[in-house]
Amino acid sequence: MLFPPPLLPLLFALVSAAGGSSARDAGRGRTEAFVLPHSHMDVGWVYTVQESMRAYAANVYSSVTEELTREKRRKFVAVEQEFFRLWWDSVAADEHKKQVRQLLQEGRLEFIIGGQVMHDEAVTNLDDDILQLTEGHGFLYETFGVRPQFSWHVDPFGASATTPVLFALAGFNGHLISRIDYNLKDDMQRNQKLQFVWRGSRSLGDQQEIFTHTMDQFSYCTPSHLPFSNRSGFYWNGVALFPDPPKDGVYPNMSLPVDEDNLHSYAQTMVENIQQRAQWFQSNHVLWPWGCDKQFFNSSVQFQNMDPLLDYINLHSEQFGVTVHYSTLSEYFQAIHQSGHTWEVRGSQDFLPYSAEPLQAWTGFYASRNVLKGVARHASSLLHAAESLFTWYLVNIPGGAVPKEWALQKLRDLRWALSEVQHHDAITGTESPKVAHMYLQHLTQGMMGAQEVMVKLLIPAQPFDSFDATVTQSTGESSDSAQHIVVYNPLAWNVTTYINVTVPFPMATVYDDEGHPVSAQIQQSAESDSAYDLFIVVNLKGLQHRRYVIRAMASSGRTHAATVVTFERRSRTQGEPRKRGRRLLPVLNECYALKVDQDTNLLHSIVDRTRKRSVKLTQDFGEYRANGDVRRGPVSDNYVFSANGSSEAAYEAVGMEIVPGKVLTEIRQYFYREESDEEYAYAVYTRLPEGFEGAAPCHRIEQSYRVGPLAVNREVVLRTSTDLSNNRTIFTDNNGYQMQRRLHRTFPNNTVARNYYPMVRTAYIEDDSTRLVVLAERAHGVSSQHEGQLEVMLHRRLWNNQEWNLGYNLTLNDSSVVRPVLWMLLGSRAAMASLGPREVLALQHRPVVLRVDSAERGWTSQAFQDRVSSKAVVLPPNLHLLSLSVPGWAYSSNHTQHLQDLQQGNERKTEPEFGRILLRIMHLFEVGEDPVLSKPTTINLKEVLDGLGQLSSVEERSLTGIWDISDLHRWNWNSTEESNTESRNQFGRVLEDFRVTVSPKEIRTFFVYFK
Repeated sequence: MLFPPPLLPLLFALVSAAGGSSARDAGRGRTEAFVLPHSHMDVGWVYTVQESMRAYAANVYSSVTEELTREKRRKFVAVEQEFFRLWWDSVAADEHKKQVRQLLQEGRLEFIIGGQVMHDEAVTNLDDDILQLTEGHGFLYETFGVRPQFSWHVDPFGASATTPVLFALAGFNGHLISRIDYNLKDDMQRNQKLQFVWRGSRSLGDQQEIFTHTMDQFSYCTPSHLPFSNRSGFYWNGVALFPDPPKDGVYPNMSLPVDEDNLHSYAQTMVENIQQRAQWFQSNHVLWPWGCDKQFFNSSVQFQNMDPLLDYINLHSEQFGVTVHYSTLSEYFQAIHQSGHTWEVRGSQDFLPYSAEPLQAWTGFYASRNVLKGVARHASSLLHAAESLFTWYLVNIPGGAVPKEWALQKLRDLRWALSEVQHHDAITGTESPKVAHMYLQHLTQGMMGAQEVMVKLLIPAQPFDSFDATVTQSTGESSDSAQHIVVYNPLAWNVTTYINVTVPFPMATVYDDEGHPVSAQIQQSAESDSAYDLFIVVNLKGLQHRRYVIRAMASSGRTHAATVVTFERRSRTQGEPRKRGRRLLPVLNECYALKVDQDTNLLHSIVDRTRKRSVKLTQDFGEYRANGDVRRGPVSDNYVFSANGSSEAAYEAVGMEIVPGKVLTEIRQYFYREESDEEYAYAVYTRLPEGFEGAAPCHRIEQSYRVGPLAVNREVVLRTSTDLSNNRTIFTDNNGYQMQRRLHRTFPNNTVARNYYPMVRTAYIEDDSTRLVVLAERAHGVSSQHEGQLEVMLHRRLWNNQEWNLGYNLTLNDSSVVRPVLWMLLGSRAAMASLGPREVLALQHRPVVLRVDSAERGWTSQAFQDRVSSKAVVLPPNLHLLSLSVPGWAYSSNHTQHLQDLQQGNERKTEPEFGRILLRIMHLFEVGEDPVLSKPTTINLKEVLDGLGQLSSVEERSLTGIWDISDLHRWNWNSTEESNTESRNQFGRVLEDFRVTVSPKEIRTFFVYFK
């Protein structure tokens, strides 16, 4: 219902006589409220993206654009780019697009964050956070010349210390968070400490600090209680309806329209809330978010009710002590910046975990939907490999047989899917089943496209028919039964490792691309009687590939046929505990001796052979039995972990097989729920690699697991118990970028759940001399619930009768079987500190194995063969090639020129830019972490990239590429701790001879061009 016409002329006349809205009155000490219109639009969660577009999301942008154009004082902030880009490309009329450009120019429509999504902060990977931010920024900059400078992270479930570092590197001037632990927020409110300068990186310090605003207890939604009405307030367009908007325009729960009778009551309610919030902040500037989930789909009714309300408050500002006006986020931050306050400094500690209240620890989502977490991370690794390979192809074969437009589009499809799943209700596993299926479908389709690109790019490098001829000449065998694979190393380091290829025959010989036999091991697969695991030792240079042919043969001197040795199943409870540990079976390689107790079939201890240090270590499966009835107490769900006590043993018997080999030795442990069960419930496959021709990754203890399907209301954990004295302290990573120390804390309620933390890539426990490290290829929840213990939550299956969960289908009845992988490292603290950062990347970016169909084996390109480079791309051991890609954005890297192009009507070009390469290099170590590897490292980009081609020029850019680093001057903030303002925001420059020095934890971003 619109505002009654008779009252409008009177109000407008009174406001005009009073001089209009009075932001200037704030100088007299009056509270100034910045009313921020916004709509929180989840990219997924309960409804699929297409369902949301149809029901409300498209209408948000259409109606906001129209209503802001009608009235000059109205403003709006837009956040997630996925919905906006879908609207812009498929819904927006030409007039809408013209209006958007005008509104951006006037500063009344503002993009904040600017990424594809509002990414989760607990379980996302650094690479993918940067990707989704880059994808959104690239679109905004290319299309509008817009460079977002403020964040709006109002809904992620806890705040990582890595996020403010990334936003600072992207050129942001302000950061905004909301969901932090309830008791901490309460304390910060009381003491007016919701705003601070955050130095999120211990090594970067004030160089990449950022002012951070924490939302108060009302968070990002407008307080909806109206003391004078039984309807919720300030949501005049009501609640979005699915699947279609109502034809009559009447939505559920539409707020009471503003009229002459209730105008003062509305104003009093709004002012009281503004004044309440003002008490929690040091300045007289109050941010008043106006909006919530799925709002402003009918902006007309929203603004037509709020306009007169703001006018009325300003007309009576002397009485209310408040002035109000529409605002963008940049206007609010600018007012805070100009206030001249001095702010406290927060160091590199994060705000995790997050509890909404004493019995609501949001730590369950660290492990929810393990399959989705695994597929998303695998997609990330595959994209990383495909991007670098495509870059190599374009530099070396610019006119090659593979259509570059086709290949780029395939990679863009995967970029989109991978960016989408970083949303805070996606990778977290907190979405409905149909939305989880949507994410998986998009990821799977994108991965198939990326694999297709890699195959097309790699196969012409050497025609397989000539390769067959080489092998046949060497062996005299027929090539009819041969299988062909291509193996690509996506790391900019030389690696020696093994790959696993499943074959249908019990013996095989493997030949490399020179026709030489390769060391290998073949054995019966653990989960199939008709399949065999073939482990092939591979030596790969940085960013290079090799080709191999596998032949079924009766025998071979370089392939070891490993035999499975089966042990008697052991009961968990039978036998005297004091007699255990007397029959220990050692499994050895150059680094470790794993000792298995034959009386329990469990690990007993590990000997670090380099130091001759023995650590007692056993592993088993436990489970938490979740409550599913709200009448009996707190429940676990997608988000929340509610434990009634410690985990209990999830098995009654353990079976074991050991497969001794020359490439690796495998220990297979099978855990049975009941002693009489024929089918096991859980399995652990532990692989101990041998030395590979003098280049042994023997310090890895590689474990893969098979877990599920679970019984309902079970949360399964892997329990690793040691004799390390860690005081129940655990270290976990923030998004794979930096480590956080987690002290065990005791609470009146929910101590178990509130001591769980996210592990994205790494966790470890240690004592004075020894560190046990666990590396992950997908996110999990971890904890140290007991002395010397490291507990990893692997899988959850839950159901409860909470009305909210049932209504949105968020009970997490996940019946899947999951197969996560963890690597363990054990050694001195110093040795593990130097090994860990590289090993986690070796797990994340394992060699990509591509099978080659017979139809593709004869495809050849002489031009490609002539240009194949034998040079590798190799970085020093403390530097990582974080990104090497062809973004394709068609904008001038000169900002002035790009704006001129846009002003002249040169909109997005149809042809992508293929000559600009995006390069990111990251220093892996913290200051002081290692005596050698923590030092700043100087490289010559021309020499390092010579394996790609001849470098011609380099431009240093901001993290997402939209700023020339020399033009980026972020705001300086007054703080209680001394800072070096001259070095703030600055990196060491790239010298004329292409030398660049990368300091600890820096991420340097460049546009590079080749001749």
